[in-house]
Amino acid sequence: MNHSIYSADRSTHLKIVVVALVAGIAVAGFGISARTSDDSYTQTARVIKAGKPVAITSSGASVVR
Repeated sequence: MNHSIYSADRSTHLKIVVVALVAGIAVAGFGISARTSDDSYTQTARVIKAGKPVAITSSGASVVR
């Protein structure tokens, strides 16, 4: 039994490609079904209105230059 992918025959390469495709389709299908099944996390736009202008004249932070 040879464990190298470089010396594997054509049918072994085909099996690996088929398994990778099936796994990719399964993961994508699971992600799509998980995404569309629950609509409680839909995003809505919030409007934030500006209040009165605030002028900060001094702060307790030290300035490092």
